[in-house]
Amino acid sequence: METTIEFWIVLKYVFLGLFQGITEPIPISSSGHLVLLQNIFGIQLKGLEFEVLLNFGSLIAVLIIYRHDIIRLAQNGFRYIKYREERDQSEFNFILYLIIGTIPAGVLGILFEDWIAATFKGPKLVGITLIITGIALWIIRNLRGHKGEGALTWKDALIVGLAQSVALIPGISRSGATIVAAMLIGMKQETALRFSFLLYIPVSLGTMLLSIGDLLENDLSVVWLPWLLAVIAAIVASYYALLWFMDIMAKGNLKYFTFYCFIVGTLAILFL
Repeated sequence: METTIEFWIVLKYVFLGLFQGITEPIPISSSGHLVLLQNIFGIQLKGLEFEVLLNFGSLIAVLIIYRHDIIRLAQNGFRYIKYREERDQSEFNFILYLIIGTIPAGVLGILFEDWIAATFKGPKLVGITLIITGIALWIIRNLRGHKGEGALTWKDALIVGLAQSVALIPGISRSGATIVAAMLIGMKQETALRFSFLLYIPVSLGTMLLSIGDLLENDLSVVWLPWLLAVIAAIVASYYALLWFMDIMAKGNLKYFTFYCFIVGTLAILFL
C-alpha cells in the first residue's frame, strides 16, 4: 500500500511537470492552468516554490532552443564593448533592451507578489483572465509587423516589459502578453517571439534565485525524486511545446489559442 501511495505521489508530480511544461511556452497561461488543475483534482501545493522549480525546467528548454542566439548576443555584445565596432552595436542594444524589459516585472514582482497571490486567485478569476488573454490574441492574429531587432528602441522594450509584469496575474499568459505587446508596437513575428522568450530568461533566473531559501526549507530527502522527475518532465514538454508554438506563429494560426482560452475560460467561470 505504501509503495502504491508513493508511486501515485510521484506520478502526480510528473503530471504537473508535463502540464506546466506544455502550457508555459504557449499563450494560455501556465499559472492559470495550475490553479484550475489544483481545483479540479483537489491538488494542494503549499507555497510557490514547486511552481518556480517547474518554471526553471521550462527555462532550461528555452536556453536549449535559443542557445545560438544567446551565444551570438554574448559574443557580439562583448565585442562591441571592447572594440566599439558599429556592426555589433545592434546586438549590444538588444541586450540593453532585454535588461530594460526585465525591470518592470522584476520590481513589481518583488513589491507585489504576495499581494497579487492573495488577491488574484480562484478559478473564476482565472476564467476571466483567460478570456482577456484570448481577446488580446484575437486582436493580433493577423498582424505581421515590420520591426526587426535592429529597429527596436528602449521604449519598445519598456512596453513589452510592462506587459510581462501584467502576467504576474494568474490567467494572463506571459508569452501571450509580451508577444501581443510586441506585435502591437510593430515587431515582426519572429522578433516578437525571440524577444519574448529571451526576456523570460532573466525573469525566470531571478525568480529561481529569490526562491532558493524557500526551496531549501522543504524536506529534500522526501521530495527530491518527485521534484526531479517533475522538472525533467517540464524540460521535455516545454522544449517540444515551444517548437510547436514557433511553428504555429510562423503559420499565423494564433486564433486557435484564442478559441481555447475562450472555451476554458467560460467553463471555469460556469462550473468551477
